[in-house]
Amino acid sequence: MKNLLLYCCLFLLSYTSVHAQQILLPMDDKQENHMKAYGIVYWVLEKKIESYWLLNYRGGSFAFEYDEAFKLECIRRGVSYEIIPTASFNKILSDINDPEVNMEAMKLEVPPKVAVYSPTVNARGQAVQPWDDAVTLVLAYAEIPYDLVYDDEVLDDKLHEYDWLHLHHEDFTGQFGKFYANYSSQQWYKEHVRTMKELATKHGYSKVSELKLAVVKRIRNFVSGGGFMFAMCSATDTYDITLAADGVDICDHMYDGDAPDPDAQSKLNFNNTFAFKDFQLVRDPYKYEYSTIDASPLTAPARRVSDDMDYFTLFDFSAKWDPVPTMLTQCHTKTVKGFMGQTTAFRKSNIKSSVLILGENKPAKEARYIHGTFGKGFWSFYGGHDPEDYRHFVHDPATDLNLHPKSPGYRLILNNILFPAAKKKPRKT
Repeated sequence: MKNLLLYCCLFLLSYTSVHAQQILLPMDDKQENHMKAYGIVYWVLEKKIESYWLLNYRGGSFAFEYDEAFKLECIRRGVSYEIIPTASFNKILSDINDPEVNMEAMKLEVPPKVAVYSPTVNARGQAVQPWDDAVTLVLAYAEIPYDLVYDDEVLDDKLHEYDWLHLHHEDFTGQFGKFYANYSSQQWYKEHVRTMKELATKHGYSKVSELKLAVVKRIRNFVSGGGFMFAMCSATDTYDITLAADGVDICDHMYDGDAPDPDAQSKLNFNNTFAFKDFQLVRDPYKYEYSTIDASPLTAPARRVSDDMDYFTLFDFSAKWDPVPTMLTQCHTKTVKGFMGQTTAFRKSNIKSSVLILGENKPAKEARYIHGTFGKGFWSFYGGHDPEDYRHFVHDPATDLNLHPKSPGYRLILNNILFPAAKKKPRKT
């Protein structure tokens, strides 16, 4: 009997010691795969296990209760981890709670349901865009599930089923990316135009610009109702241009069959926009640029940033007083290599005063990463096309993220994806 009792006591002590532990995912330079670490946290949340996001602690580390399955999953995905006693973890939380320390522990509760707005194929099952999407690349690499949505789903009010929506390299103005001068003779461009016109007709619109305006307004409603929207490249400025041009024809005849309003510039309503003000439209239909929002060689003043000087710096925020921008800027470095896109950077002179700049190239007077609120929701705009491909051209191969597991530029995307998990809100059904 004594031996049995001793065995039981030893078993309980062993059980308690194993389960009174936490797994810490360091996110400083000790982490071997920053991007897959986000996928681990998402996977743990799917198991209904709450996690901690330790803002400004070792690069914005994550922690959750120990489980053998969690450890094995870290090993499988090549994610660096540390097993620490719960007492030690509580000491970390106590240190973070010190009001003199610029750190905060955010609880992550429910994995966000993710949607990516992308026209992957047309009605005939053919690819319609000869470029890749950085967000879908990193979602797949981090093993975070997502659904593809496009105009049908948006106009059918399917967005309420999601918490987070990504928009990438979309032209919401109805000018088909302003690719006419360079690509109008290519088959992919013709297919894209045909598909968009068919989609507009399907939903009762005579022009693609009218279809896209309706889509933009539905997305605005999604954000206003509490959704999280993240846009990159041309989906940033064209989103706001479309809102500002509500009721104004800004498309030339090769895009919508008739001439644009000659007074379009004076009729723009900047009160409608999320982020930008006082911008000038680029009226030339043959020029691969939409407006002066984008700091570009094609707009005045011309952007003059050499490749070796193209970096942007992330701002420091108070983790305790400003946890939202702190979450969005968590990184293992404060200096991030820039990267180009159809929309590369945002002229600071065209950014509203209510918008929070998260990352900027100060000498160039341009912002690369901005954030704001609208109604009950949040939005973030991130300039550039692919954080690990400085100049990504049409038909270029997809970036192999296995070569960039520590990418700070991609990590900023993942901050946005995980951000909604820190806000407990019921999903509509």
